Amino acid sequence: MKSVAVIGASLAGLYAARALRAQGFDGRLVIVGDERHRPYDRPPLSKDFLTGAAGQEQLALADAEEIAELDAEWLLGTRATGLDTTAGAVLLDGGRSLTTDGVVLATGAAPRRLPGAAPTGTHTLRTLDDAQALRTDLAGAARRVVVIGAGFIGAEVASSCAALGHEVTVVEAAPLPLLPQLGEEMARICAALHADNRVTLLTGTGVSRLHGGGTDDRLTAVELSDGRLLPADVVVVGIGVRPHTGWLEGSGLPLDDGVVCDAGGVVCDAGGVTPLSRIVAVGDVARAAGSRAEHWTSATEQAAVAVRNLLAGSTVATHRSLPYFWSDQYGVRIQFAGRRAPGDTPRLVEGSPDDRSFLACYERDGRTTAVLALNRPRPFMRHRRELARATHPATA
Repeated sequence: MKSVAVIGASLAGLYAARALRAQGFDGRLVIVGDERHRPYDRPPLSKDFLTGAAGQEQLALADAEEIAELDAEWLLGTRATGLDTTAGAVLLDGGRSLTTDGVVLATGAAPRRLPGAAPTGTHTLRTLDDAQALRTDLAGAARRVVVIGAGFIGAEVASSCAALGHEVTVVEAAPLPLLPQLGEEMARICAALHADNRVTLLTGTGVSRLHGGGTDDRLTAVELSDGRLLPADVVVVGIGVRPHTGWLEGSGLPLDDGVVCDAGGVVCDAGGVTPLSRIVAVGDVARAAGSRAEHWTSATEQAAVAVRNLLAGSTVATHRSLPYFWSDQYGVRIQFAGRRAPGDTPRLVEGSPDDRSFLACYERDGRTTAVLALNRPRPFMRHRRELARATHPATA
């Protein structure tokens, strides 16, 4: 293999590029990114960057020396528009194309948007430019901020806005935030963090429309599906993401909530059977072995395995790891690892939910399936390692 193109200058894309060089690939390496920025860390966008505690320079995932060592061609501000698997060509905007022996798909995901009009003052938060625009809109006098969606991004944005002194309301369609991930008992405890910090949480209702007015169509209010009207100066929509696969439609690759691939990241043909040994997928865009993960750890861990298979020309390794995510909200670090199923019972191991500092294990038939911690990082990591060993005892 003489050339590889990494499509997506993302966290997963950067780790794939590093893995290529670390595993001995010395050919032409091209990294294509639709943003104008080199790879940067996204988690701080909703936290330290939004509050002004961190600047853009602190988000970089690689310094100048590391970038030079990759010896890659960077095509930033360049959008991939299609993939010709027969010719081994990636189609780029402006009618350009890039012929390559191997392709790493790392295009990530894009935020879902509300239907209807989006008046000035309506934001999503996925990219550095999104975060900069929101930070600018929040500067100055206190704003009435409505966050739509109480998932991780929504809760972190609400936390940051509250820390900046804004009046914050969070709207969540589900009965409780994080209910599918944590179950009712633990989700209720995490939901209380909003009230602890004088943030209003409205659950069990969606958004009907956004109202704007004036010559610049500036946001004035959020109309809820139950008819209530919330005055608003700024809205942040955090209702999830969708994998960025639109550019691959018509390519022959199997697309189903992401690029369908095996446990090693190798993409199959349209029938989902025959592996395409020249194409692998990593990160948020990859639906590997039937599931798609949207977390930092998964993106970094998948890359080395997928690259190994790309260079080998077949699936010689698979990625097996324990699902793990974390979120920082209102000065509380929430950490979760494992695979909780409905009916699993949480058991308090240490600490107190009243103090917002505890560790709990989810159990099924006497066996631990997952672990949750609030502000207990050291014991959490110990339980996470134990759970990983019990789940994958033969993992090399």
